[in-house]
Amino acid sequence: MTNGERPITGADTDWDAAAASFDDEPDHGLRDPEVRRAWASRLRSWLPERASDLLDLGCGTGSLSLLAAEQGHRVTGVDLSPAMVDLARAKLAGRDAAFLVGDAAEPPVGEERFDVVLGRHVLWTLPDPARVLRHWAGLLRPGGRLVLVEGVWGTVSPVGIPADRLTGLLAPLAGHVRVERLSDDEPLWGRAVHDERYAVVARV
Repeated sequence: MTNGERPITGADTDWDAAAASFDDEPDHGLRDPEVRRAWASRLRSWLPERASDLLDLGCGTGSLSLLAAEQGHRVTGVDLSPAMVDLARAKLAGRDAAFLVGDAAEPPVGEERFDVVLGRHVLWTLPDPARVLRHWAGLLRPGGRLVLVEGVWGTVSPVGIPADRLTGLLAPLAGHVRVERLSDDEPLWGRAVHDERYAVVARV
C-alpha cells in the first residue's frame, strides 16, 4: 500500500503520458457498444431526470461527460492533465460542455454551483478525501447530489477506497446515501472483475 512511507495515489501516474492510450480500456473509452450502453443506463439512473448542471471531476478524456451531455445535461469537466482535457474537448466538440485544466480537489469554478458533482475513480487519488468531500458538497446547489464511482483494485498492494469508508465520510454531509455494487455488472467493465467496484449516490 505504500511506496516507502508515502501512500500510493493517482499522483504516482503521469496522466499526460497516459492520455493517448487511456481510452483503450473498455470502461474508459466506451468504444464497445455494450459497454457504452451499460454506462449510459447506470448514469441515467444516477442523474436527475431534468436537464441539470453537472461537474465532472477528474473527467479524463470525457467519456462520461459525453454520455451526460447526450442525456441533456450541461457539463463542466475538470482534469489536472492538459492532454486529457484536450481529448475531452475534441470528444465533446459542439456540445453544451466546457473543460478546464485544474485540480479535482479544488476545481477552478469560482462561485458557480452545480446540481451534480460526478467523479469516477478520482477520489482515491486525492489526499484527505474527507476534506475533498466537504468541498465538493459545497459546490452543490440545495438538493444536489454527489455521484461517486470508486473501488479497491489489486490484491498484493490494493489501492482505492472501500465503500464502507466512503459512506462513513459522507454520513455527516448527506441526508441520503445509496450504494450500488458494480463488480458483478460485467458489461460495465468489458470483462469479469473480482475486486470491489461500486457507485455511491449521495443527496446533500
